[in-house]
Amino acid sequence: MKKQKCTVIKGGVFLLVCGILSAACGGKKTGPAGDTGDLYTPVGEYPIVKEPLEMSLFAMSAPNVIDLQTNDFTRYLEEKTNIKWNFITAPNDSAIEKMNLLLISNEYPDAFMFRTPDVAQYGMKEHILIPLEDLIPQYMPNYWKFMQENPELWAQQRQADGHIYGIASFNECYHCNFYNKMWVNMDWIEKIGLGVPTTTEEFKAVCKRFLELNPKGIAVTGSTTGWGEQFINFLTGSFITNPGARTAGDKLAVSPSGEVVTVANQGQYREALRFMHELYRMGAIYDGGFTQNPDQFRSLVNQPGAPVLFLASGAIVNSVDADVNPSLYRAYRAIPPLKGPDGTRICTYFKYDNLQENKLAITDRCKYPEAVLRWADHFYTLEGYLQYQYGPNLDGKDFILNPPGEVGLNGKPALFKVLNQYTAEPQNHDWQDIGLIYATADIRLGESTDPNIDITSAAGLEKLLVIETETVCEPYAQKEGQFDVLPNRLKLTSEESDSVQTIAVELAKYIDENTVAFINGRKNLNAEWDAYVSGFDRIGLPQYLKVMQTAWDRQQGK
Repeated sequence: MKKQKCTVIKGGVFLLVCGILSAACGGKKTGPAGDTGDLYTPVGEYPIVKEPLEMSLFAMSAPNVIDLQTNDFTRYLEEKTNIKWNFITAPNDSAIEKMNLLLISNEYPDAFMFRTPDVAQYGMKEHILIPLEDLIPQYMPNYWKFMQENPELWAQQRQADGHIYGIASFNECYHCNFYNKMWVNMDWIEKIGLGVPTTTEEFKAVCKRFLELNPKGIAVTGSTTGWGEQFINFLTGSFITNPGARTAGDKLAVSPSGEVVTVANQGQYREALRFMHELYRMGAIYDGGFTQNPDQFRSLVNQPGAPVLFLASGAIVNSVDADVNPSLYRAYRAIPPLKGPDGTRICTYFKYDNLQENKLAITDRCKYPEAVLRWADHFYTLEGYLQYQYGPNLDGKDFILNPPGEVGLNGKPALFKVLNQYTAEPQNHDWQDIGLIYATADIRLGESTDPNIDITSAAGLEKLLVIETETVCEPYAQKEGQFDVLPNRLKLTSEESDSVQTIAVELAKYIDENTVAFINGRKNLNAEWDAYVSGFDRIGLPQYLKVMQTAWDRQQGK
């Protein structure tokens, strides 16, 4: 199938402009030279191109963003840069499948944003994704300045072959580093009269009493793919560090002795499953929590009568809108991890999650990678960050920069004041969380905040999350001698990736299916645990761990 070409529109005539291939795709430099010399304005100036340029971009869709193509921020960027994107979208739970279909059918776009293809496969091996490390310093002055100030982040992005195949998002989000949160309806806690549970036994007692008072209620639930919405991950923390919903679903962690292991075959994980099975037998765990998507989860939580006691969520705003359902929103507060039978009490600290690699990748189909990078560079400014989150601010109704006399969450002079607050309801004014994130701690904590703000209101969301994280999460982060997390994606060579690709899929499926089966009782923990552990060898776990150990050691410079 023929590759599509980007077009430049000039005087009604379509001119095919031949870009020069990048060093990674044939040994030549890509840049605004030769026959593209008249296309670009100087780096740092807008518009980026002198005549309209049209390209294709794969991007995530979101329930609260109506249409990226017609979105106000999209139109603002188009006017600012002279670059128009034709969007190909998919929701989070089907994005990987759609990306693979595009690549297999040779219909892939000029670039991928927010969810990108596997770098080892499509970058290092197939050379569909082009290396960017030589282009970034030339065409992304804002991004490059930040990387020069944080060289460890630049080094972290290099793949096993030494190249960088994507632009990263940076989100120094304090509360995001502890996203395995559980929220409880405090109105129900007051009715139950047993207080907020602090141990696994107290948790069972509260669930039992809740179901006695509200037989049609749901004591514990979450979703399969929402951010921090896997209730299993929170409850596991009473027994062992849960490494969260890693990309592969393999539950990999670093053992106290430095070995790369999966926690899913550890004895402590077995006891976590036993605890959850007890909850399930008493009717506390909602069956739909094993299968429902975030939209279904949200709909369930917001049903009349406040049917859900405990819900898993990285941020309560993802489950309940403070403006639409204010009384329900005010009712929920985060709880500390539960103390397990042996005293274990862990709220996993995801130390590597500030840097989210390869959030924008450019394919060999794109004739103008320098234009893509210059377009993306706007996101790595304070104004660009605020615009995609809250709106283009053309009428001054979305945010104010440097509001006089106001202070941020950090107590310093505020960098900005948000006027158009975040909403989980559908809108078409901004991109919410779809864009490229540039949120340092100074930016995140620099939002104007009334010291006396009501943290149970929409405007108090960030302060609420900071307080909850500070009080019920950080004190219980994993410590020395406990299992620790790995980066979300270890840097594999293409050969390593090929050798474990099938194993990774089978391993994730095996862990997920058996975890659910042990919790709901389709499998017996006493009679079938040993067979389950032995089954990992059949899938190829030893080979998988060997490859991951090699990659981890390599990243540590061993």
